[in-house]
Amino acid sequence: MTRQNYLFTSESVSEGHPDKVCDRISDAVLDYLLAQDDCARVACETFATSGLVVIGGEIGLPDRDGRNGSDRLKDVMGRIPEIARDCIRDIGYEQEKFHWNTCHVLNFLHEQSVHIAQGVDRDGAGDQGIMFGYAVDETPELMPAPILYSHAILRRLAEVRKSGVEKSLGPDAKSQLTLRYEDGRPVEVTQLVLSTQHTDVAQTSDDIRAIVEPYIREVLPKEWLTDQTEWHVNPTGTFVIGGPDGDAGLTGRKIIVDTYGGAAPHGGGAFSGKDPTKVDRSAAYAARYLAKNVVAAGLARRCTLQLSYAIGVAKPLSIYVDTHGTGQVDESVIEKAAAQCMDLTPRGIREHLQLTRPIYARTAAYGHFGRAPDADGGFSWERTDLVDALKKAV
Repeated sequence: MTRQNYLFTSESVSEGHPDKVCDRISDAVLDYLLAQDDCARVACETFATSGLVVIGGEIGLPDRDGRNGSDRLKDVMGRIPEIARDCIRDIGYEQEKFHWNTCHVLNFLHEQSVHIAQGVDRDGAGDQGIMFGYAVDETPELMPAPILYSHAILRRLAEVRKSGVEKSLGPDAKSQLTLRYEDGRPVEVTQLVLSTQHTDVAQTSDDIRAIVEPYIREVLPKEWLTDQTEWHVNPTGTFVIGGPDGDAGLTGRKIIVDTYGGAAPHGGGAFSGKDPTKVDRSAAYAARYLAKNVVAAGLARRCTLQLSYAIGVAKPLSIYVDTHGTGQVDESVIEKAAAQCMDLTPRGIREHLQLTRPIYARTAAYGHFGRAPDADGGFSWERTDLVDALKKAV
């Protein structure tokens, strides 16, 4: 039987965390290429350190209007450094050793390998791999509470920092929540950890707590913060040097932050910088979409769904569902229903969720899941429009 009484911890990092700076730049490059052509191919990696951003990987544009794809790529290459600087400026870095206007940006992107392209061009997967989706009914967003609220704390602090309300906060921050579960439901924050960059070297941990506590209390359910809750705000003391100047960053190094905070499995790949022909990304979105709709349909209170693919092969090799003892019907029935209700080929996923649009830079911080769908199609995998079809199929 699944445990009902326990402690569980998840962490999040802000948009100014070095790895998230890199995720943002990689996804901004992806959005720029998709804005040029919805068939763009992108596998973009970014590395950042003190005063330096290095961008590499492979990109591709198809032949259009009598123009060679290679020639079209030459036209966009000069825009890449500007994209990186725009990201750094929006995040808020104007430090002496990491400033949007003075950092060096090196662009080593090159044209996509034809050997990879040939499998995708036949509507197959761009690589082999396993992908997981997860949903649980402990929050309205059908997400695990520890990661959802860890994100929410940092997103709120970013809002007041960027609006100018709290000018002493810096872009780099991390949060961590330990929640106590009773009868399988979150009831209390036992430990709260927040480390945030700040501008004044004289500020103490108590000073920073006085700034951030009201916003944290805005975000968390009131009854979860008790007299027994332990607060650890900037527990090491001063945190003035942050971002890539304080620690190097790399795309794809925060995959558990991106997904379910450790409450569910993660497949083999990261998301950021990859166009939707890469099933590491698109199939993970599809798996979340299906798992969320299973829970929203009342077929289970908790659902883990796995998909697997082979490079160049269109159909998934397997679909696996685990409802962790909460299912209203057998898992094998849900597996068949999922395959019936959605075309799970790479092309089918892209079309169903409309993934070939420039909607990815916004996913780079505060989680890819548990977000409200946007009017322009962003976070389309968070819709619950498959509920009726799943119920009918079951």
